[in-house]
Amino acid sequence: MTVRAPLVLGPDGLPQQLQSGDSISAPVNTPSIRAVANNETAVALAFGQPVYANAADGVKRAQANSKTTSKLAGLVYDATIAAGANGNIAQSGVLVGTTAQWDAAVTGQTGGLTFGSLYFLDPGNVGKLTTTPPTTVGTCNVAIGTALSATELELQIAQPILL
Repeated sequence: MTVRAPLVLGPDGLPQQLQSGDSISAPVNTPSIRAVANNETAVALAFGQPVYANAADGVKRAQANSKTTSKLAGLVYDATIAAGANGNIAQSGVLVGTTAQWDAAVTGQTGGLTFGSLYFLDPGNVGKLTTTPPTTVGTCNVAIGTALSATELELQIAQPILL
């Protein structure tokens, strides 16, 4: 069997053979991050909270009780973003937090996320996620992502469906 070396991009941007001792690395489910401003007037945004765009590069806590507040921009990536401050949100990939972070500000559960569960934007609580899909007429069904473990949520943010 012939041993072959893969082609890679060199430091000059041109293809070259993978050099002896080099290795290939690739990001592993790294979230896509976007910088935003917290447009809440008196509320800090906490890790994992769902947010919607309410202005150019500005967000507020999302809720599935209307089409406007249920069109997600992402989930808060930073530990907190103070009211009026700038921070980061995750828009895709795998968002990793502690069980305490998921419990406190996002799900209201204990022990973190429930493995294998699909999470939805909560219609009854602003800035929260739930494993119960909304069914009430006038609310929106917005799938957010699937729990890969108690600490990892694979983001698969869907467009809101008005019920």
